[in-house]
Amino acid sequence: YDVVDNEYFQRQAEAARSQSAKLRQQYQLPEKFFLASARFVEKKNLFRLLQAYARYRELTEKAESGKWKAESWDLVLLGDGALKSDLVLLISELRLQNCVHLPGFKQYDELPVYFGLAQVFVHASATEQWGLVVNEAMASGLPVLVSSRCGCAMDLVSSGVNGFTFDPANVEELAQLLARVSGDGFPLADFGAASRRIIANWGTERFATGLRDAEFPGPIRRAG
Repeated sequence: YDVVDNEYFQRQAEAARSQSAKLRQQYQLPEKFFLASARFVEKKNLFRLLQAYARYRELTEKAESGKWKAESWDLVLLGDGALKSDLVLLISELRLQNCVHLPGFKQYDELPVYFGLAQVFVHASATEQWGLVVNEAMASGLPVLVSSRCGCAMDLVSSGVNGFTFDPANVEELAQLLARVSGDGFPLADFGAASRRIIANWGTERFATGLRDAEFPGPIRRAG
């Protein structure tokens, strides 16, 4: 298994933030956005992610005329795969063409730009042995919303500290979380700093143990 180079992502994401205006224009990125990065395959649960995002847009539009203020952030979804045409069709059906961006698959050296310019990272997989991309996002200093079915969720997400976990089958729950973290006054910087602190404790040896535990849980591991 690959191990995430925490220092690389932290350093490169900070470099991207230092020239954010230039890079937003170069990469055609919105001012504020949720970031997701996944292969376009069934287990990544991207259809529900889009449905939750559509519901989030409804919630924030209502909020603007209600008692609390919330911005409507865009969604940037990195990746490619067999389900792309189906995802594009759903984006059209949900009328999200102007706020969901599909830049395609990005190489390792480009990822920190997206992490650095995003506000929050979302990982919605229906099942995931670990979820290395969450490590990358946290090393980049992002708050994270992570499916409870990901192996990393229990170890890396401290609810209310650096992010939140959610049931990947519950569209409304994820929509509410998206609205919460993009709400006026939410402490994004504090959550991002907490992500960096938490992931700093996950060096090579600790990470290998955590991944093994995710792959061989409970009695199976002890019997080995």
